[in-house]
Amino acid sequence: MEHNQHGIEEMQKGHFEEAATAFSKAIEENPEDPISYINFGNLLSAVNEPEKALKFYEKAIEIDKDAATAFYGAGNVYFNQDNFNEAKNMYEKALKKGLDHSDVYFMLGMSFMNLEQNRLALPYLQRATELNSEDTDAKFQYGLCLAQHEMIDEAITQFNDVIQVDEKHADAFYNLGVAHAFKENQELAITMLEKALSIQPDHLLAGHALKIINSSIE
Repeated sequence: MEHNQHGIEEMQKGHFEEAATAFSKAIEENPEDPISYINFGNLLSAVNEPEKALKFYEKAIEIDKDAATAFYGAGNVYFNQDNFNEAKNMYEKALKKGLDHSDVYFMLGMSFMNLEQNRLALPYLQRATELNSEDTDAKFQYGLCLAQHEMIDEAITQFNDVIQVDEKHADAFYNLGVAHAFKENQELAITMLEKALSIQPDHLLAGHALKIINSSIE
């Protein structure tokens, strides 16, 4: 079996030492193949060796300036280090190099969200949901972003999509409750907030919002 493929299979099984051996052999046999360095970088990221992982991604880019997945891998390292500006730069380069995948759009959107540039996040989160309609994380974050721009009806659509797939998503129910309260549909807001609390009884935000609505009714 080809070393890179073997390494990926071992990595998926959680056999990290065996994966490292396979990727090392791949690099030894073909030191100018960027894929081997990217795979080793992914492995190092998985075992929480971010600085070492970056060196492998950088080596892959040095060999092939169009190695889109190397930019994406580096972006993930920076994102996990809360270096959202550098993460954004890497994800943008991955897109420019042709990595047209929902995960790239989602992570770029999340980078903008963490940089408090929510309007810039919107189109990327939207594209992530278009490319992967089953991604509840992307739909939820897109819904939050829409809600922050007072696009309430659009946000409700996203949150409803989330609970259709994941009926235990307490935060989606909470945000639906807030959205319906914003639209002055108190009955539906209470239903959503109570559902959030039934899933997660210690959901402080849902409990607080429910108290406010009930007080206003009384």
